[in-house]
Amino acid sequence: MSGLEPFGARLRRAMDERGPLCVGIDPHASLLTEWGLNDDVTGLERFSRTVVEAVADRVAVLKPQSAFFERFGSRGVAVLERTVREARAAGALVVMDAKRGDIGSTMAAYAESFLHPDAPLFSDALTVSPYLGYGSLSPAVALARESGTGLFVLALTSNPEGGEVQHAVRPDGRTVGATVLGHLALENAGEEPLGSFGAVVGATLGDLSSYDLDTGGPILAPGIGAQGATAADLPAVFGRAVRNVVPNVSRGVLRHGPDAVTLRDAADRFAEEIRTAVTPA
Repeated sequence: MSGLEPFGARLRRAMDERGPLCVGIDPHASLLTEWGLNDDVTGLERFSRTVVEAVADRVAVLKPQSAFFERFGSRGVAVLERTVREARAAGALVVMDAKRGDIGSTMAAYAESFLHPDAPLFSDALTVSPYLGYGSLSPAVALARESGTGLFVLALTSNPEGGEVQHAVRPDGRTVGATVLGHLALENAGEEPLGSFGAVVGATLGDLSSYDLDTGGPILAPGIGAQGATAADLPAVFGRAVRNVVPNVSRGVLRHGPDAVTLRDAADRFAEEIRTAVTPA
């Protein structure tokens, strides 16, 4: 459909060449204010363009949070379209953080919005929620395979509320989170060098040795920086899967704006710290 290599292969190469860092683009109101920008579409565009120009040519992944653009309506979505297009043109892979989840034709439409090559918001991967049942994601899985894109599925998130669902024990004795990870392992079976179907697992969760995180796909790991986790924590949290971890840093980088040079320097520091932490001695 798109002629792209599978997302997992493209991500593995980007991580090896640029380091395994994902920078979030989260233009919430307080951050716009910190940058001296108005909380309006003009401020949104200035913020997003600055981040892209500063780091899109050096980080593996950029992750715009769709909600912060959607809140401005169609003009905000237009800024998001340009942000995605310019980030990909500069060489970064774009993971759209939209956490979509539904059933049937609605899930198919969500997938087409972000994973169809003709879509204005076409991205390299999309975050999705499996909590209407993993099978509800089937339309997105199918389109991702067809278009060479990927999914990051919420599995073990860092928010305290997530545990009541993700750590719930099913009749077969497995937790819901472990069940999601098991589905991803099946999706990625036989894929080299990396599968295209990843999990979202918080870097702040501490000991996860009771979970098999090695699904053959990437792990998007929020929590580095402002949420309290550090690059040095990654091996202990993710164990043998650490080489496939894509740590997400948002405020830890973005608070250094609006100066592009300091943004770039912050991204470089995080990338090097993470590369050092996840590379075997």
